[in-house]
Amino acid sequence: MNKASIKEHDVKPYFDMEAFIFLSRETRLGAGAAERLAWLWCQWLELLKVREVSMGEISWLAVWLPENVEDLVDETWGKSPSEGYMVNSLAQFMCMSSVQELLPQVAEGGCAPSPRPAQALREALAGLGIPYKEDTPLLSRRYAVVTHYPYRGGCEICHLQSRCPKGQGQAESAGIVLPGYEREEENKG
Repeated sequence: MNKASIKEHDVKPYFDMEAFIFLSRETRLGAGAAERLAWLWCQWLELLKVREVSMGEISWLAVWLPENVEDLVDETWGKSPSEGYMVNSLAQFMCMSSVQELLPQVAEGGCAPSPRPAQALREALAGLGIPYKEDTPLLSRRYAVVTHYPYRGGCEICHLQSRCPKGQGQAESAGIVLPGYEREEENKG
């Protein structure tokens, strides 16, 4: 099997407060909360990983934040559920903002379609430290996105379409996945 080619992308998305408020379904943010979120955004930009994974003519875009961001979110959630929710939303927003910076079509469609986790992709992502969870199409990192690169379409090509309310035409996709609920989705599939 061919070895994957990995290319790093230097992506530093702008913190769009208005888009964040919309995604998190908040109506407003107090000054203290806004300052903390802006501070975390700056800290996490240094931790953000954006890689193009290529195998022959097929390429994917992988964007993720490391486990210590997950730990901070969990710790914050334990102290204050409302602040934990905001910090969780921020991590998800950063990942999607990064994807949208390279693939603006994702913003128009509202999601980044998940590719089928072929063995070559599984091996490449495991080498980057973001393996898939055993035999599932879900990544081991909570704040991670893998999608086709360049853009190839929306829901119609998404491997997770059968698990997604938006992909099934039942409802719009949820803006935020709360910590712990991603496990619930795993068990349904």
